Amino acid sequence: MKVVFRADASVQIGTGHLMRCLTLADELTRQGHECRFICREHPGNLGELISSKGYELSLLPMASGTELVSSDNRTNAYADWLGAPWQQDAEQTVEALASLKTDWLVVDHYALDALWEQQVGKAVGQIMVIDDLADRIHECAMLLDQNLGRKLSDYDGLVPQDCLRLIGPECALLRPEFAELRERSLKRRAYPELKRILISLGGVDRTNVTGQVLDALAESVLPVDTHLDIIMGASAPYLDEVRQQAVLLPFKAIVSVNISDMAERMCLADLSIGAAGSTSWERCCLGLTAVTVVLADNQRLIGEALARSKATLLVEHSQIAEDLISSINRFIKLAGERQKRFSRNAAAVCDGKGTARVMSRLLEGSEV
Repeated sequence: MKVVFRADASVQIGTGHLMRCLTLADELTRQGHECRFICREHPGNLGELISSKGYELSLLPMASGTELVSSDNRTNAYADWLGAPWQQDAEQTVEALASLKTDWLVVDHYALDALWEQQVGKAVGQIMVIDDLADRIHECAMLLDQNLGRKLSDYDGLVPQDCLRLIGPECALLRPEFAELRERSLKRRAYPELKRILISLGGVDRTNVTGQVLDALAESVLPVDTHLDIIMGASAPYLDEVRQQAVLLPFKAIVSVNISDMAERMCLADLSIGAAGSTSWERCCLGLTAVTVVLADNQRLIGEALARSKATLLVEHSQIAEDLISSINRFIKLAGERQKRFSRNAAAVCDGKGTARVMSRLLEGSEV
């Protein structure tokens, strides 16, 4: 089976869309299938990472200022994430697909919808859409929305009647090491401590929320022997500032870049401070107690659903200093049973086997 992914990463978009596509591609490749990527050459794109993993990559050029004007009057809040009018993107994608016999095209992009999919769909076998918003019409054979709190009915009228809808964290695209470490991680949660905190606010963190978190922690009552494990991406614009800030903290704080062992670090952590994005499902799989920060509107559904499930404490970005200090101090005061309870609730959300479930559906669909 041949699968092509159309997804982007950038300083503006972040890395989450592309990374979850890579997770699915890696599993497909392990099972003997052929995968390749079509991405646009945004600042902060992950083209080097894609190529380093052995995937063929078609890198679409950025459009000029005059080319960015679309020829229709549709409004899409994420249209500027595409870096070109959707019509041009569709033409370039079809051109990249021309020499391929593609069984599935996997599309993970908030700026794309049914009009783009109808045009590109003529060049491929079937289309699978990965979405989080449920706010626009799609023309696809399969749709994945891995968010807690999402319902099948949220896509009524937005996808064809015969579209297979894969909904909820049981279909979350996690790398296999999360499921492999789940039992070990959950066992160590039986004896909770609060000595090691993992901080990960996305691969880009363009507004330096990491720095705000470190400022707040410095004002908390964390003991000085606390270890802060700070994770950032190489394209994060405030990486150097965070490194300098970490040196001045009263705790041991290490900044790591572009790591490949996130599952192991989550397993070792006692608490996580992270964004309400795709890493939420990684934390849940490992039962990692978390304080979650909503950094964008598309993360609100995840954050609020996890908070309702008592699987996280939710912190608003606009009140991060006050709320984070309060949350950390509460965990210190009520550590133990409180951490156990949050850990159990988180672990019940996601078992880490979603990638295998989605891949199975892709294989079944290719045989239809």
